Amino acid sequence: MKTHNNFDDQFVFEGKAKTWSLIAIVIGVISIIAGLFFNADREFSNLLLMAYYLTCVCCAGAVFCAIQYAAQAGWSASMIRIPQAFAKLIPYAAAILLIVIAAGIHFTHNVIVNDRVVAQPYLYAQWATAGMSDIHSPNYDATVAGKSGFLNLPFFFARLIIFLGLYALIARMLVKYSENEDEIGGMINYKKSFNIACVFLLVFGMTDPLFGFDAIMSLEARWYSTMFGWYNLAALWVSGLAVITLTIILLREKGYFSWLNDNHMHNMGLFMFAFSVFWTYVWFCQFLLNYYANMPEEVVYFYKRWEPEFKPWFWLNIVINFMAPFLTLMSRDAKRKTQVLKVVCIILILGHWLDYYMMIMPETVGSNGRGFSYEEIGTFIGFAGLFAYMVSTALSKFKSLVPKNHPFLEESLHHHV
Repeated sequence: MKTHNNFDDQFVFEGKAKTWSLIAIVIGVISIIAGLFFNADREFSNLLLMAYYLTCVCCAGAVFCAIQYAAQAGWSASMIRIPQAFAKLIPYAAAILLIVIAAGIHFTHNVIVNDRVVAQPYLYAQWATAGMSDIHSPNYDATVAGKSGFLNLPFFFARLIIFLGLYALIARMLVKYSENEDEIGGMINYKKSFNIACVFLLVFGMTDPLFGFDAIMSLEARWYSTMFGWYNLAALWVSGLAVITLTIILLREKGYFSWLNDNHMHNMGLFMFAFSVFWTYVWFCQFLLNYYANMPEEVVYFYKRWEPEFKPWFWLNIVINFMAPFLTLMSRDAKRKTQVLKVVCIILILGHWLDYYMMIMPETVGSNGRGFSYEEIGTFIGFAGLFAYMVSTALSKFKSLVPKNHPFLEESLHHHV
């Protein structure tokens, strides 16, 4: 294994990593085409799941950078290029998500509703089906009509475009200021990074719950939860931390980022441990409030997930995303062992895929979503390959893998906890 200790070394994306990422993309494309041809409703659901997951992980990279700058944290300076690479991908992830959502609404299939054949879109059928807000239409739904001021296509897409556009723009500014800092030195670009990081955290904190409402909760327009946005934010953050940590580990195994030590990994493990507990807290609060209130308009969400097709996955979700990281990362030593962290990262990445699966599938495909087939596996592999290819390409375009003129770089290089 070659070690890259020179800060001027660039990441080189070639060899097996590039080959395997391209193979994964090809597998994904074949799986998606087959899924759309043979089982389109299930494939559209998987495309939404993975496009949303991809967007959330990329946004988590920008959030990580913003938090470090806003907190004026020093420990993370020498690893900041990795979440910056994630942040650079937000425009591409957002474009994929918007295309999937638009296609899922545009294309329709016939379903039987109350002994009538109705043409419904593959996604967001509860409110995007024609005539649901028209009292003279046989598809009229009074509950959905009452929400039509918010859930209508022009306003829906306008919100998504504005939110994702703001995330992409501000994240790009964060990366740009860091790169400018390397070129000219001084404190001016660090101060700009601090200011724009504060703006980003304010914007993201206020709009991401709405983004979760639109992209995921509106699949079930008759149901609502004021905690759902924060639940999605917690999932975004934990899964993003897991992907960042796994990326660091894999790059260190290839000889890059050799200046990162067990203390840096300890911090990442600590964050995964703590925010897995926070995710569990929000998950349980949302569940418990619905459970003991026992109001029909609220419990319908969990009722679907307690059907025999989904109940095992419902409970496995909490076991994977809470029990696994909680029991594994409780000790200090576990957080400092690379192989332990790698396993926990993989568990959390798969666990939060299952979390999104449980948010989407019971509504979009119902009992047809039982279990996992080639659509789930192939689509996941394809998006994982695409993400690996894009992140590696973004990393290779940095002139240096560390922000050499970051004012806290020395603190990061000598970080100890």
